Amino acid sequence: MEYPKITKTPFEQFAIKPNLQDYHKMGEKFSWDKISSDLDWFDHEHINIAHVTIDAHLKTDRKNKKALIWESKKGEVEEYTFLNLSRLSNKFANVLVKELGVQKGDRVFFFLERVPEIFIGILGALKAGGVIGPLFSAFGPDAVKDRLADSEAKVLITSPALKKKIVEVFPELPALKNIILVHRGEAKEDPNDLSYDRLMAQASDFFDMVKTRQEDYAIMHYTSGTTGKPKGAVHVHGAVLGHYATGKYVLDLQEEDIYWCTADPGWVTGTSYGMFGPWANGVTQVVYEGGFSAKYWYSFLERKKVTVWYTAPTAIRMLMKAGDELPRNYRFDSLRYMCSVGEPLNPEAVVWGEKTFGKAFHDNWWQTETGSIMIANYPIQDIKPGSMGRPFPGIKAGILDDNFNELPSDREGNLALRPGWPSMFRTYWKKEELYHSRFKKGWYITGDKARRDEEGYFWFVGRADDVINTAGHLVGPFEVESVLIEHPAVAEAGVIGKPDPIAMEVVKAFVSLKDGNDPSEELRHDIQKFVMKRLSSAAAPREIEFISSLPKTRSGKIMRRLLKARELGLPLGDTSTMEEE
Repeated sequence: MEYPKITKTPFEQFAIKPNLQDYHKMGEKFSWDKISSDLDWFDHEHINIAHVTIDAHLKTDRKNKKALIWESKKGEVEEYTFLNLSRLSNKFANVLVKELGVQKGDRVFFFLERVPEIFIGILGALKAGGVIGPLFSAFGPDAVKDRLADSEAKVLITSPALKKKIVEVFPELPALKNIILVHRGEAKEDPNDLSYDRLMAQASDFFDMVKTRQEDYAIMHYTSGTTGKPKGAVHVHGAVLGHYATGKYVLDLQEEDIYWCTADPGWVTGTSYGMFGPWANGVTQVVYEGGFSAKYWYSFLERKKVTVWYTAPTAIRMLMKAGDELPRNYRFDSLRYMCSVGEPLNPEAVVWGEKTFGKAFHDNWWQTETGSIMIANYPIQDIKPGSMGRPFPGIKAGILDDNFNELPSDREGNLALRPGWPSMFRTYWKKEELYHSRFKKGWYITGDKARRDEEGYFWFVGRADDVINTAGHLVGPFEVESVLIEHPAVAEAGVIGKPDPIAMEVVKAFVSLKDGNDPSEELRHDIQKFVMKRLSSAAAPREIEFISSLPKTRSGKIMRRLLKARELGLPLGDTSTMEEE
């Protein structure tokens, strides 16, 4: 189904004027040097993410502005100003340096729930010159061990409950010298433990921040592939230029905004846009400790008067699955702008957002490796539902053939970027050869397949190893999945190519149904006809398997490779980023 453009309001008619006024003019004049002049550097070579995001605001009227409003699973609320976060992160930096001997470049990892201490701790570790590594609290022992061993982390900050889960792996981690426990009243403190509260109580709130250089390592996010162990994508302190610029011009963060990013800090979005981007722009952000609940999320949006909301396609589809009646019980008057990230947003979800909230979701595309948003839909431009949008000013994106030559418009190929933006990853930790293999003929090869239309909008086709070749027809799984979830009975769908002796591959779909719908042969045939009518007979699933839920990463991406491995009886590979079923 072709969805019409969602035409945007002319700039001069916006009640709150977007930061980006003219996309094409900004693209012509854009320079990262100009962006860097907006930020508070120590000098022309030295910058620290924690200084830019927190301490720089102490020189302004934002000093006593709320930076973080946190709500626990039980509904408890804690508020922190920029001054509070500055002093508390100074204390933690002193804990690391003076008590534990952390030096510049040491890896400091976090295995915590979404509690204030993870935000304070990450800022303090950056001030101390450490390289931070956030881990999902749902990780099991092997996933934690792999990352701590590979990074040779020196310090781990966790909770008593999470420590119990991974205590068996500690003897296999000789580099790990200290474990700090954040109790939050969950367990009685052992005098032999390194207690976060005790250490913080005796630490000074003055700290002479380490003057890190632009190219000094700052952040390490582990990303999984189809084979092998997870690899650590390393980013530098200068990456904050990308976080700031895209926060300002893509998320359109402005002084009076109340911003909510639903991403966990264990995912790159949870640091780039759950900490650094909003705070570099001096914005108040709200954080909810708990997981997904349609009713609670709607209430949270209403109660916190959220103005800018950044969430994941999976969460949007789960809200859709909860039905159209529920959101009618809430008011979203404050909400002015919504964005999504994690995997391409199905067109149906864009249209649903406009119907439900009175405004559309703006999809954008980037990766752990890119560090910040690369391609996006913007407040002042038309939305083409299903499109990732246009490249961020200063980013050169292209579609390449398999010989890495650029293709013209409307040809599918390899999505690639010209290197050189500030937030680009600088290496895979201890995997230099793998890192260099991602660059060909002056391009960073993303591993995604896409196309660019005549107006410069980019359209996701699939991962390079996901595209299905059925009887000579190339079928993008995302396109089929998007049509599948338009069917009134379908909540979520994952599509793979299944080997076939005649067609080479056939399309197989895994479908989870909306409440009130039961699997049947009649429904299976109806769904097949539905896709055939909207796409083609080649794209229509030859097989449909009904399942209760699809395997997804904690960032919300459907794990097609897992579906394929299970279907073909192959090894599952690394499943450490998979959400708990």
